[in-house]
Amino acid sequence: MNVDTMRQIDYFAGVPLAFGATLVKKTLDFFMPPKKAKAKNVLLIELSEMGSAILVDPAMRKIKENIEGDLYFVIFTKNKASLQLLGTVKEENIFTIDDSGLVGILTSTLKFLKWCREKEIDSVIDLELFSRFTALLTVGSGAVNRIGFHAFHNEGLYRGDLLTHKVAYNAHQHIAKNFIALVDALLSEKQELPFLKRVISDDEIKIAKATICEEEQASIIATVSGMYEGFDKNKNHIVLVNSNASDLLPQRRWDRANYGEVIKKMLSANENVVVLLTGAPSEKEGAQLLTDYVSDKRCINFAGGVKFLELPALYSVSAFMLTNDSGPAHFASITDMHTFVIFGPETPALYGSLGPTTPIYSAMSCSPCVSASNHRKTPCSDNQCIKIITPEWVFNTLKFKLDALAN
Repeated sequence: MNVDTMRQIDYFAGVPLAFGATLVKKTLDFFMPPKKAKAKNVLLIELSEMGSAILVDPAMRKIKENIEGDLYFVIFTKNKASLQLLGTVKEENIFTIDDSGLVGILTSTLKFLKWCREKEIDSVIDLELFSRFTALLTVGSGAVNRIGFHAFHNEGLYRGDLLTHKVAYNAHQHIAKNFIALVDALLSEKQELPFLKRVISDDEIKIAKATICEEEQASIIATVSGMYEGFDKNKNHIVLVNSNASDLLPQRRWDRANYGEVIKKMLSANENVVVLLTGAPSEKEGAQLLTDYVSDKRCINFAGGVKFLELPALYSVSAFMLTNDSGPAHFASITDMHTFVIFGPETPALYGSLGPTTPIYSAMSCSPCVSASNHRKTPCSDNQCIKIITPEWVFNTLKFKLDALAN
């Protein structure tokens, strides 16, 4: 199901359903006031963003440190693998919703409601900013404690009035800190309006690192060696380039020819650099177009070259990565590899990687143009915020890493 179809369903069905659910819940609570319960079995809901499964990890670890029960997560089936990179949530505690079509969504949603009761979920944190669907899942779970972002007097999306702990989304601080605010609201022994009335420090959103063994690294090196004859791990330096961006926000894409020019400059600057074009197997065709553009044996189409869960090992043997503002920037943050991330309609202030990173951002007056109030849908059809970023700008930004490789 494409993104625009999901937005339309979420609006035309979600608004009346959220309103109706609010009336029903308010009525039931009036006649049968819910009992307060300390958080024990906590469920997090984040369906559509793979990168957010990494950005929420500091918040998830804080939950695990402060509850006696289990941590659970619900996510779209296609995005489940992102949760498995760090393994903070046990495999058996992850519920997936089939987003391949309307029938799949409805069927898996009904199973989800039953699953919540089997797991005795008492607390739900809705991590989404934009979805009425997740608001309905939150109340449908039967949880006593329901935590999420509330619009209050802002012109945000209407999601009903279904929360017991209403947190003010702060569009001026990193999303990882907003996630911590949700957790603090859950753990708070007193009600606040709105949550959260304290300062969240940068130390609280430090990301955990993946554990990678030498055998995993050796396997990656063997794969690269099989694709580039003569590869020498003691001489050659792997540089990753991810030119892909999801269909959720196509305005994030930097032109393929621009990537090609930067790659040519990198290969010319250091004869020992080998560039791997990364991506999913479905992105192999696009990566081949870039490979053909560069036309150098040291630029290799590596899309689908490793499995998703092998990405941390790939990152650990690579010098650095150049990427669009997309999932790989966050996946890489669980390693020590440096990333250079090109931003356009988003801002690194809110969605920057939590790992070693350098954002490349024009900061135009119209950017960021997507937010919690517009369902991340921008009217822009001329993304100058990306187009203004030149290959020379990008190359000069990352050149210090190339220079370090030569020493």
